[in-house]
Amino acid sequence: MARVTRAEAFLVDLVPKVKRTDAIQSFKSQETIFVRLTDADGAGGMGYAYTIGDGGPSVLALLRHTLLPRLMGQEAEAIEAVWRDLLFCSHATAVGPVMSLALAAIDTALWDMRGVKTGLPLHLLAGGAKAKVPMYSTEGGWLHLEPAALVEDALAMREAGFRGSKIKIGKPTVAGDAARLEAVRAALGDDYEIMTDANQSMTAPEAARRLPLLERLNIAWFEEPLPADDIAGHARLARQSRVPVAVGESLYSPGQFADYIAAGACGIVQADVARVGGITPWLKVAHLAEAHNLMICPHFLMELHVSLVCAVPNAPWLEYIPQLDDIAAPMAREGGLAVAPDAPGLGIVWDMAAIAARRAEGSWFEVTA
Repeated sequence: MARVTRAEAFLVDLVPKVKRTDAIQSFKSQETIFVRLTDADGAGGMGYAYTIGDGGPSVLALLRHTLLPRLMGQEAEAIEAVWRDLLFCSHATAVGPVMSLALAAIDTALWDMRGVKTGLPLHLLAGGAKAKVPMYSTEGGWLHLEPAALVEDALAMREAGFRGSKIKIGKPTVAGDAARLEAVRAALGDDYEIMTDANQSMTAPEAARRLPLLERLNIAWFEEPLPADDIAGHARLARQSRVPVAVGESLYSPGQFADYIAAGACGIVQADVARVGGITPWLKVAHLAEAHNLMICPHFLMELHVSLVCAVPNAPWLEYIPQLDDIAAPMAREGGLAVAPDAPGLGIVWDMAAIAARRAEGSWFEVTA
């Protein structure tokens, strides 16, 4: 083993290539927070986390002033011990998104370093359940798109081998949501999966009003119908619904997932590796879901999640939203299947020149032992 001797961190702002809207927000940009670590043997690892347009500098500040100085001199291979030490050294800021995102940037870098030093790819380091996973596309289902555009995109995705599409819902009326979903179902048929995502926009009665529509169209899941902190409301809705309720992108610790599962408040778990605090807690959530016979279908970050969903047996889908193409080699695909990288570590082939060119001015700093 070798101790961490150096860290650098910085921010890269990635603007989406298409307009992305849902019922509560617009995806302005991906503030990508990078952490690159070096140990006493000279081995390196790079990890990252993200926001969708705000808060990146706050994550960098926590890394700069608290977490990375604390990391210096710790054993790089003792990932569980490091994760818990960093969490509890600043426990007054946890549980929450800024703390979890900062932890995730460090934790993913440590897992990358472990893979580099062992020569193993992440999907094998973390479990090795499979080598490929089916994808569904979200990129053509944004809320501002008209039904004809939704149909056109879903048909193109099916032609490319994809097995499903996610459609954003949360229009002012049930009829508005129905027009979008019915158009896609009519054009794609019953064998193509349609997922829906309300992005926490609904009251409990409004969500319940949409259940007959979702059940009639055999929708795969109803994602974030209510505010994420309303566990009781999700539990009531789950008891009413034959369509699985999916939650997780707005939860920030394994304990929050445990509360949801214990309450019977979700049928599908959607942990996001950045928002839950890294690979270390993500795997705990995945195995917790497996122990309760639930699927884990993670949110966003397909280039990193592809390895994690291939590591565990209860992850049947990868969400397709391309975001790193300007700074990394495209994720490997075989038609509608995503292929887990075989390269050591995270397996993401970064374009360091492109990253350097896009680095936010004044964001870079280093910490040494």
